[in-house]
Amino acid sequence: MKVSREQVGENRRRILDQAGRLFRERGFDAVSVAEVMKAAGLTHGAFYGHFQSKDELIAQTLAHVLAGSEVAAEPEAFLAGYLSSQHCADAAGGCPVAGLGAETLRQSPQARATMTAGLREQLRRMSETAPGADAAARRREAIGRWSAMVGALTLARLSDDAALAEEILEQARRWIGERSAQ
Repeated sequence: MKVSREQVGENRRRILDQAGRLFRERGFDAVSVAEVMKAAGLTHGAFYGHFQSKDELIAQTLAHVLAGSEVAAEPEAFLAGYLSSQHCADAAGGCPVAGLGAETLRQSPQARATMTAGLREQLRRMSETAPGADAAARRREAIGRWSAMVGALTLARLSDDAALAEEILEQARRWIGERSAQ
């Protein structure tokens, strides 16, 4: 049975959505191709019609989830949402940089290049609304803010103490907010 181009595109999107969710939830190595395909509602054999290898799936999934990452037009709203308890608890649907950044270090050059492109784009978007007298100051502010946000979210997720995790998120929000007010 022949599948339409539209259905092929929809199947690919489902694969990438499910891979993004599973990889962020459990990590690249803990998720098999068969699990991704089952979650997408497709057969394992259909995988090779879309990707040549798991490495390619990883790189394409990173591109997919990074492209879907939003930066709110209002920096304070983005900060509050990013460093929230809800975002911290949603590893599977949350930030791919915080969820997969460290793991991407050990992936293919294609995956690393995809993550680098995503980082560049995120910093470009954040620089547009960051405070600062000139482009260099706004870029520096965006890099500092993004680094603190990803670091705080990662630390909060690492903790098995809910009170400590919330303290990390709250103090990082305050610290970044104080810097922005200066």
